[in-house]
Amino acid sequence: MSLVLDSSVALAWAYSDEATQAIRDVFDRIADNGAYVPPLWQLEVANVLQMGVKRGRTGGNFRDAALADLALLPIRLDLETDRQAWGGTMQLAIHHGLTSYDAAYLELAQRRKLPLATLDRELRAAAKAEGIVLLGKT
Repeated sequence: MSLVLDSSVALAWAYSDEATQAIRDVFDRIADNGAYVPPLWQLEVANVLQMGVKRGRTGGNFRDAALADLALLPIRLDLETDRQAWGGTMQLAIHHGLTSYDAAYLELAQRRKLPLATLDRELRAAAKAEGIVLLGKT
């Protein structure tokens, strides 16, 4: 079964010092079954990796290699996410006190009936309240 991948888990995988066994298990699952992400995922991941370069945590070679590694995985953009932005996504954001960015992951997991891989505490709480299976943290 596929899953919905948020940027926190993708970045924990990219920064190997943050990768737990639970994170590695998520990426094994992605390699086998793929993942869905909202279109903003690519911008979020690229932004955090670039901020790591800007702040001196890593260099440009690390950023580029991480993006290249992620691009090799069967991660699919969910094009329906944008159509949900002012409807279901906004309602979830309001109901759970989430940013609309985080609510996009919640809406996607709910609509596709897929587990959500996230490390974000507020998003995990909202997903649990919505009955969504959570991955990425033990």
